[in-house]
Amino acid sequence: MIDHVISYGHQYINDEDVQAVVAALKSDYMTQGPRIGEFEKQFAEYLGCRYACMVSNGTAALHLCAMALDIQPGDKVITTPITFVASANGFRYQGAEIVFCDIDPKTFLMDLDKLETLLKAAPKGTYKAVVPVDFAGYPIDEERLRKMADDYDFAIVVDACHAPGGSFVDSKGEKQMVGNCKYADLTVFSFHPVKHIATGEGGAVTTNRKDLYDRVALYRTHGITKDPALLEKNDGGWYYEMQELGYNYRITEMQAALGMTQLARLDWSIQRRNEIARKYDEAFKGTIVKTPYRQEGITHAFHLYIIQVPADMRKGLYDHLRANKVYSQVLYIPAHTMPYYKRQGWKEGDMPVAEDYYKGCLALPMFPTLTEEEQDWVIAKVMEFFAV
Repeated sequence: MIDHVISYGHQYINDEDVQAVVAALKSDYMTQGPRIGEFEKQFAEYLGCRYACMVSNGTAALHLCAMALDIQPGDKVITTPITFVASANGFRYQGAEIVFCDIDPKTFLMDLDKLETLLKAAPKGTYKAVVPVDFAGYPIDEERLRKMADDYDFAIVVDACHAPGGSFVDSKGEKQMVGNCKYADLTVFSFHPVKHIATGEGGAVTTNRKDLYDRVALYRTHGITKDPALLEKNDGGWYYEMQELGYNYRITEMQAALGMTQLARLDWSIQRRNEIARKYDEAFKGTIVKTPYRQEGITHAFHLYIIQVPADMRKGLYDHLRANKVYSQVLYIPAHTMPYYKRQGWKEGDMPVAEDYYKGCLALPMFPTLTEEEQDWVIAKVMEFFAV
């Protein structure tokens, strides 16, 4: 019998995390200190990219990417409807026209066949950027996307907020870490509490292009620089210049300290999440519950474990679980059906696969400290509902 709530996601904070934050609080810096640069260095080394820029949250990371790519009002940007709305909003802030591309019914990621159809139907260069989402932790086929980007002239910004630690094997048989930017121009991450690396709020942009890194780093700090090589003049050591209109999208020293200790446990987190996923898979095999698909060569980061159930039973299951202290979640309501995007001309029926997915999706508890007893309870309550 479980006597406490089991949420769909939960942060894990241990004594090492607490000590790192306390040390940061007792140091000379609370923001813009050495821990931020060290976190960036460690994160870039882990992923295998050249540059990582730590920012205030994943939405800020997306907005900074749009700014770095010089997205202008009216520029067309393609993303998926099955994501948190920030994937689209970050580009909409710059005035982009958001174009949604429907999802693959197996992976729930942007359907690259449908994307190619969209691209072929318009002149080369029509779309300024494509923003796929590694939904639930499943990596998009970045290699295929790179070929399309070269053919149709657009930038790739991978929203990997669900997928730090995820990877895929490319056509050369080489393992590619999500965020290493071998194929993408930019990749973004989130450090929200339910994510793999939890810093309260926080995010990151990774890239291998110095020009893009420099713009992201400039725009995250009001567009201000103190770099002597960039200054128009220099009156002394105090001097700085605001060279562009930027934002305060900085992360703090305490968050960076916490991020580094969390990063040190990322491999363990991925391993544990996959163990939990396999147990769910086995429990629901042969039942009415459809479990997540994954292809050979994929390391699924499993931010979410999404099941599919008959549409007419989903709310009943959700309510039954909640009555038994299992707080599952419906992720996501298709972005194109939100009132704001409907006012931009989108309507229900435009993305039939995404809309069908939404009717039967449910995220079960998935976090590395989920105990055997708690998972057994979740499984038992799902099975109990369908046995009624």
